Amino acid sequence: MKHLKNTKILILPFAILLFLSFSTAHKFYVSVTNIEYSEDDKAFQITSRIFIDDLDKLLSERYGIQAKLATPNESNLADGYIEKYFRSKFVVTLDGKPVKYTFLGKRYDTDVAICYLEIPNVNLTEVKTMSIQNEVLTDLFEEQKNVVHIKWNGKKKSFVLIKENNKGMLNL
Repeated sequence: MKHLKNTKILILPFAILLFLSFSTAHKFYVSVTNIEYSEDDKAFQITSRIFIDDLDKLLSERYGIQAKLATPNESNLADGYIEKYFRSKFVVTLDGKPVKYTFLGKRYDTDVAICYLEIPNVNLTEVKTMSIQNEVLTDLFEEQKNVVHIKWNGKKKSFVLIKENNKGMLNL
């Protein structure tokens, strides 16, 4: 009986280790961007939610800055580099023409950075098509998925964009 108890004591740590090796949480890479047309403002208002640690890693690897996002020691350069990155990886076209947007800033919510963008002066009745190209973080994480939700005139459309398929288009 004592031999059986000793065997259990030896096997138990190995069983726990084996179980944990198959059940560890795998980090997922996703951003969620909401684009909504405001009739009152005649503008597309855009919010993009990105995990802070992923954005911090991107700024370090791509631009060589230690942004220290969401900390008291956050770099004064962070917003400028985030805007620069968005301009290179997030493109909106209306009727086949790229449009300029304004980077309004960001705020933090728990472990997510929420970036605010706006495309002002849009007369929706004159726009026939909209295309979104979202390559945010796909250059850093192969598994990155960028979910895009668009709302206009009571209609909704959603896309899941990945590195190999980074553009969604819709008729307005």
